[in-house]
Amino acid sequence: MKANFAFQNLCGTVYRQGNVVFTPDGNSVLSPVGNRVSVFDLVNNKSRTLNFENRKNIACIALSPNGNLLLSIDEDGRALLVHFRKGTTLHHITFHKPVNCAAFSPDGKYIAITHGNIVQIWTTPSTIVRDFAPFTLYGEYTGHNDEVVSITWSKTGRYFLTTGRDMTARLFTLDPLRGFKPKSFGGHRDVVLGAWFSDDEKTIYTVSRDGAVFTWNAKKEIDPEDSDVEMDVLDAPMNSNRVVEYAAAYTRWGVSSRHYFNQPGTKVVCATFHANTSLLIVGFSTGVFGLWEMPDFSPVHTLSISNEKISSVAVNPSGEWLAFGAAKLGQLLVWEWQSESYVLKQQGHYYDMNTLSFSSDGNNIATGGEDGKVKLWNATSGFCFVTFPEHTASVTGVEFAKQGQVLFSASLDGTVRAYDLIRYRNFRTFTSPTPVQFCSLAVDPSGEVVCAGSQDSFEIYMWSVQTGKLLDVLAGHTAPVSGLAFSPTGNQLASSSWDRSIRLWSVFGRSRATEPITLSSEATALAFRPDGNEVCASTLDGQLNFVDVAEGQITSVIEGRRDISGGRRVDDRLTAANNAASKYFNSVTYTADGACVLAGGSSKYVCIYDRREGVMVKKFQISENLSLDGTQEMLDSRRLTEAGPIDSIDTTGEAEDLEDRLDETLPGASKGDLSKRKYRREAKTSCVRFSATGRSWAAASTEGLLIYSLDESTTFDPFDLSIDLTPDTVNSTLASGDHLMALIMSLRLNESPLIQRCYEAVPPSSIRLIARQIPQIYIEPVLRFIALHMESSPHIEFDLLWVGAMLTSHGRWLRERRTEMATVFRGLMKGLMTYEGGVAKLTERNLWGLEYIISQAKKAEANGAPPEGLTA
Repeated sequence: MKANFAFQNLCGTVYRQGNVVFTPDGNSVLSPVGNRVSVFDLVNNKSRTLNFENRKNIACIALSPNGNLLLSIDEDGRALLVHFRKGTTLHHITFHKPVNCAAFSPDGKYIAITHGNIVQIWTTPSTIVRDFAPFTLYGEYTGHNDEVVSITWSKTGRYFLTTGRDMTARLFTLDPLRGFKPKSFGGHRDVVLGAWFSDDEKTIYTVSRDGAVFTWNAKKEIDPEDSDVEMDVLDAPMNSNRVVEYAAAYTRWGVSSRHYFNQPGTKVVCATFHANTSLLIVGFSTGVFGLWEMPDFSPVHTLSISNEKISSVAVNPSGEWLAFGAAKLGQLLVWEWQSESYVLKQQGHYYDMNTLSFSSDGNNIATGGEDGKVKLWNATSGFCFVTFPEHTASVTGVEFAKQGQVLFSASLDGTVRAYDLIRYRNFRTFTSPTPVQFCSLAVDPSGEVVCAGSQDSFEIYMWSVQTGKLLDVLAGHTAPVSGLAFSPTGNQLASSSWDRSIRLWSVFGRSRATEPITLSSEATALAFRPDGNEVCASTLDGQLNFVDVAEGQITSVIEGRRDISGGRRVDDRLTAANNAASKYFNSVTYTADGACVLAGGSSKYVCIYDRREGVMVKKFQISENLSLDGTQEMLDSRRLTEAGPIDSIDTTGEAEDLEDRLDETLPGASKGDLSKRKYRREAKTSCVRFSATGRSWAAASTEGLLIYSLDESTTFDPFDLSIDLTPDTVNSTLASGDHLMALIMSLRLNESPLIQRCYEAVPPSSIRLIARQIPQIYIEPVLRFIALHMESSPHIEFDLLWVGAMLTSHGRWLRERRTEMATVFRGLMKGLMTYEGGVAKLTERNLWGLEYIISQAKKAEANGAPPEGLTA
């Protein structure tokens, strides 16, 4: 069992706070998700999350004009400079104060950041030379009487505009000019959110929070003979660009027109300006955004896209796409304003995720949350493609049917629902005779029977999926049923409960009598091994109990208290070592081959254990975000006051906007709706599941849906090496035409690029012969590589020839080892189903195209003339 799993992607969360940014080519948008940054490729319909993590939630990000450097700044002003294309952290710096805005200069040589009421300009560190002190302060610019809110550079990069909470905007030059004083633009009655130059840089637009737009024009053109203007550069020859530049710096500016949005009962929250098209894009606190064409202030259109305020807005370089982020709902939208259509519309769970489940092919992931919604995510692209909102309470379990396109979900609202994944509708709703709350779910491998365990009546309910009728009620537990699982063979149902017992039910037999298997503490989760011979149950005292199904006895126990314990909450009176709240697992699952167990709980750690040896193989930390509770081992005593820890003090009344200061909540439960009660979120894992392919696993955590996959590129795992076995000898063998020997030598080195080169160099006519001659020790590596190759390769027929040849030549050997080769078979099945779906879509598209051409031909024949583009 390989344990070199590496973080791959973060789904389920698309936007938290901060500003969204487009890449220079305009094809991707960057969105802060907690202390990470996700990149959404709008052209290829994929998303990825960069590997680096900030110390706390990200407050603002900035991308260099060439797209190489990304500056990510958290709430405390600690920044990371990241190589965007590689995703690696280059440098760290602390600005010592919260940063509202950061912007690279147009040439990428400088970085401007807000620092209280000061603007700091830093030289951009080199990506080639490693310096001891890479960040160099170029200059500080003062003049604002309150906090600076935004920074905008001119096209030449010689001067920049800033706005602040002192209701003014200011114009600064990067380098000092004789006789120049920073220009101040006043007159607004609220915070100035942004200031921008027009395309010719002869007009300045300022927007304030109360909905006022001021247009500033030059009062007087620059005159080289004007005695009031002292410039050394006037003695030198000046081209047109320099004249405009120095005109902007020395001209007296005045308000030429004032405009107002006239949106009653709302305020401007964010705004941006696209100079090439002269479009002003504004987001309001009511979830409405609008486009106005400047300088005439002509409205283009206004649209409501959310029920909450729009937190951030960005426009791509071409001006075609607009990106909006809504923090309270966790929404990210990309809107094409000319066609008035969505390019991207994603929203995560409104609150924490409770449960998840992989589909049988590993392509899709279903999640259920506290908001009562069930969402389906594509594991490859990272996008949510359907949401089922039928539940009215927290979703506690989701399960895919092993056969057929059906998804089941259980909820605390007392219903179990079945969803058709072809038509995307809820076609069955299962209820109990008396209202109960369901906290666990299991589906028969055939998909004909679904079971749910209740947490108030302590019973297990069984329904028929075909008829929707209640088949049986299994009674015996004396506490909430915390876990349910059907045996992979389908003949037994295992249940765990808080009554410190496990029960095995023969659901298709006549007898309902069961003998409880006593545990040392309350059971929290349950899982069957893929072969159906063993059950693993986690308990409240931090143990993993392994039960032999045939014997009905506990065969071994793994003590995991010390492994998972870690993290201390802000208001904890106990140390992390003595806190029992994070010392147990609430979710367990077997790996695809059954050799290891993956377990997670109310802690920042997820552990993998070797089943046979009973030892921990690896421990993963799901988050290093200090904005969450439970990520620190030791608390900082300097943040302790007489009123308690600073982080636990409610600062709602200090919010700037009136709607944020108002507290209309009632005392009650501390979970279920994040907007109804403010408290610190806790780093924990609600559910962990392994993919059927065995190459990835997912965790439903506070940060979102974390996906980890095998990182083959970082592991060099060769075998049967010799001194003369090198990449050069492999290439020379391949050049000589000995494809079989070259492939075997590349498999010994176990370098993916080398294996791919030798694999794709095999002539299609020789595939059957080479597949037959491959030694048995290399069968599994070859099949694994083919499964991996099918995920990203366009060579469909070539891969299918290899699969057919390998299964035909070594079918008997594979059948004898079908249990240990299960992950390989699932990987091949996933690739084949992907091919099948793609070919089916292409065939259907061609069918409709041909029918259209034939119909046009018939129509033209009826009219007596050949159709356009066709000859008679």
